[in-house]
Amino acid sequence: MMARIALVRHLFVSDLHLDSSTPATIEAFSRFLEGEARGATSLHILGDLFEIWIGDDDPNPVCNRVCVALRALSDAGVAVYVMQGNRDFLYGEAFERRIGGTLISDPSVVTLVGERVLLTHGDLMCTGDTAYQELRTIVRDPRFRDRVLKLPMDARQILANATRAGSKVHTRATAATIMDVTPSAVIAALEASGTRKMIHGHTHRPAEHRHITRDGNAERVVLSAWDEAGEYLEVTADGWQRRKIA
Repeated sequence: MMARIALVRHLFVSDLHLDSSTPATIEAFSRFLEGEARGATSLHILGDLFEIWIGDDDPNPVCNRVCVALRALSDAGVAVYVMQGNRDFLYGEAFERRIGGTLISDPSVVTLVGERVLLTHGDLMCTGDTAYQELRTIVRDPRFRDRVLKLPMDARQILANATRAGSKVHTRATAATIMDVTPSAVIAALEASGTRKMIHGHTHRPAEHRHITRDGNAERVVLSAWDEAGEYLEVTADGWQRRKIA
């Protein structure tokens, strides 16, 4: 009797923005982790899993519930990878141990069913939003991170709330085209990484885009934000499919 070959399934999500104000999204993500994600080869979360992450020592019950569910998925044999987003960039080693997963850098190149693919949260390529890029440079500096994580928990929460409010004001005041990715930045990233496929989130504009690079035609897949729809991208040898959460 021939041995049955397990189907290789790589799943991708981003921009869930989970917190106490999104109970329906938390429930949908929990169902996903207990259902469709079981039996997958890997799950990649490409940033903004949480609306705010103020440190691995945060006792927030929502964060704890999600981390426990991710750990259960990892214990079931699914490789879990998490990328920092613009909302949750303070993950550390304790978070990795908590979920039984691995933090991956932004950007990262992975091989999916024999093809090299560039993964990124997406905010790096919004180069037209210069104010945001300047802020990103500051908050991603390890020295800034160390200073923030030394603050008491309540001080970190106040800082996070203020940053969140400022982000909403900036979003309302900035043209939508400026906050989207810059095509030239996309092409540069594809060429620099030697890839012809890219997956990212951040913009909340799910779509498939075509680009022409010096290496030929390239494809960019933008993931859906879960505040709009519970959706994931499934990559198998049979192709790439967007799927709704059951």
